[in-house]
Amino acid sequence: MKKILFIAFIALAATFEMNAQQYKVITSVESIVPNGLGRSRIVNALEDKDYREFTSVQTEEDNTRNKSKRGEIRVKNFEETKLLNFYNLGGIRFQNIAANDALITSMINDMIANGWELAFVVSAVESEGGKGDGQGIFITRYIFRK
Repeated sequence: MKKILFIAFIALAATFEMNAQQYKVITSVESIVPNGLGRSRIVNALEDKDYREFTSVQTEEDNTRNKSKRGEIRVKNFEETKLLNFYNLGGIRFQNIAANDALITSMINDMIANGWELAFVVSAVESEGGKGDGQGIFITRYIFRK
């Protein structure tokens, strides 16, 4: 009987643990603007937002919109860690990429040391792509869970 209760308790605790996960997103933005004119950062929000406060439901019958202001969505408390740009006047700087990798690795290791697990990594590139191609970023979202 004791074994059955113990196994039931462990199963219940495992179920609770699976349901009590939380996620955290940290984003790195690395400039791919030629001549080193862009800005590169790691950005970490220090406050939570409830997406439901800024969500509206739209149907054919009822076109109710959420009347929240854009300024209410903005996060005012966040960390911003400087990174180096991929390019300078001489072209691509591999030394800058290595420095950024070291900072991002430090951030990931710190998150893991604080009980977070790196669950997903998603990245994309945005570039103007037109004549002269004067704008662009490489963005990576690190999604942690615990």
